[in-house]
Amino acid sequence: MTDRKPPGMDFESWVDRQIREAGDRGDFANLPGYGKPLPSLDTPYDEMWWIKGKMHREGLAALPPALALRKEAEDAMAAVNAARSERQVREILTEINEKISTALRMPPPGPPLRLSEFDVEDVLAAWREARSE
Repeated sequence: MTDRKPPGMDFESWVDRQIREAGDRGDFANLPGYGKPLPSLDTPYDEMWWIKGKMHREGLAALPPALALRKEAEDAMAAVNAARSERQVREILTEINEKISTALRMPPPGPPLRLSEFDVEDVLAAWREARSE
């Protein structure tokens, strides 16, 4: 936008005209999310919204890696409880066990990991027992 506001023209009407002309030219048609509702329209206001969004877009975590893996292990166990088949349980446990194994070989920075790999057969036995009740 290299146009300058003409002298004597109200600033607000000049901006409105610029926006209208850009819309008429189709300058806004290729923007991401064009024509879609705002995703956060119904969420309560958070003064840290921009920082959280930037961290999410950049793939940064607010938790240290060790704590994030502990949280992921808890989430994996919740997913095991909701799994519908033994195959799903094995897939979930195999995935989290690989991550835990990697973290145990090369400990991440931050607090101690305090995790060990899940015993797949023990977890499956508990899962079967919970399903039979």
